[in-house]
Amino acid sequence: MRLQLIAVGNKMPDWVSTGYHEYAKRMPPELPLELIEITAGKRAKKADIAKLTQQEGEKMLAALKGPTHVVTLEVNGKPWDTHKLSQRLQQWQLDGRNVAFMVGGPEGLAPEVQARSDERWSLSPLTLPHPMVRVILAEALFRAWSLLNNHPYHRE
Repeated sequence: MRLQLIAVGNKMPDWVSTGYHEYAKRMPPELPLELIEITAGKRAKKADIAKLTQQEGEKMLAALKGPTHVVTLEVNGKPWDTHKLSQRLQQWQLDGRNVAFMVGGPEGLAPEVQARSDERWSLSPLTLPHPMVRVILAEALFRAWSLLNNHPYHRE
């Protein structure tokens, strides 16, 4: 089973790449976290935002590898605490399919990506900068794995 973070945007600030990779490399070999960056369309003054979002969504869906459980990150999704995420992670591992976490661009996710979603997760009711979501997601997944495996990283 693989975990994929499929996110719109590339050329992130160094702190984002450093933070994301710090937690992604801590994941065990049997549960790797892979980042797939989708280049955002150019948002010029006269850009057709709906079309750009649709194109980004098509690229996100094309990046799915094999049978995949899709989790979209949305403000209106369900809030999960660490224990709930660890339970979900355990269920996903038993299911055996890859799990893809979808993070949209500035205008959010394309309707096609939302329609493909198996679960909707909200990291916070706050609006978070999309680059920061990468770091938070990677840390949350490592912490959930730590909890399941009695790793000392997660302490209550």
